[in-house]
Amino acid sequence: MALGSKLNPTLRAFIERQPMFFVASAAAEGRVNLSPKGADTLRIVDDTHLSWLNLSGSGNETAGHVAQLNRITLMFCAFEGDALILRLYGTARVIHPHDADWTARLAAFPDLSGSRQIFDVAIEAVQTSCGTGVPRMTLTADRAMEELVPYWDGLDDDQIAAYWRRKNAETIDGFDTGLIRD
Repeated sequence: MALGSKLNPTLRAFIERQPMFFVASAAAEGRVNLSPKGADTLRIVDDTHLSWLNLSGSGNETAGHVAQLNRITLMFCAFEGDALILRLYGTARVIHPHDADWTARLAAFPDLSGSRQIFDVAIEAVQTSCGTGVPRMTLTADRAMEELVPYWDGLDDDQIAAYWRRKNAETIDGFDTGLIRD
């Protein structure tokens, strides 16, 4: 196991090859959340900084946790090729569609319906481990692009806002996610 404070070219290339990653977050109280993320939603800004575009879904735990306590962990696993697990530990801030820098930050990503937040992550520690316990698997389809994005494509702005109010305004522990501004 190796621990460092920033990415290097090898780790950057590894991240860019991964079709999915995992995000873990927790507030001081309540449940820990672990979510899989996919599609073309991650950008490496530099060796100590990245951002990812968060698409709408049935929950919004990470945004609520970051609003309470901004620590975050991202994990990447090699499901093909040489075994490797990479964890990035850091802090995050959330950028919402109603924030002043939303449009400028969104320009780094493809136009994906249902985009609800951008997480700006400052990397504080980088850890690698062997990953030999992770199975080899082959990607056969990208559900985000086949199912999730087309679902949001079919909704207008009012329908998306209503969904966000109903499903994404609070975490399961009752923390405000900052998505809805009245």
